[in-house]
Amino acid sequence: MVSFIKAVLQTLKVFIIFTGCTVLFYYGIMWISEEYQNYHRYDEPEGSAISVSNPVKAGGSAWFDRLKLFYLNGE
Repeated sequence: MVSFIKAVLQTLKVFIIFTGCTVLFYYGIMWISEEYQNYHRYDEPEGSAISVSNPVKAGGSAWFDRLKLFYLNGE
């Protein structure tokens, strides 16, 4: 009878620890999700930002050169 009670208490202890860790993990994921939802990564940059791309000129072979470069780089 005593070993049965010990087994039940051990099982209850494992269940409580598992449930506590699961709840802690869930709220941690929710906190991280909220942090990244409020992060606006497509806002215009502030300060002395410069443009790093050149507009494609409307030439006859400009698109073909860019396509070749795309395939040569393996992207």
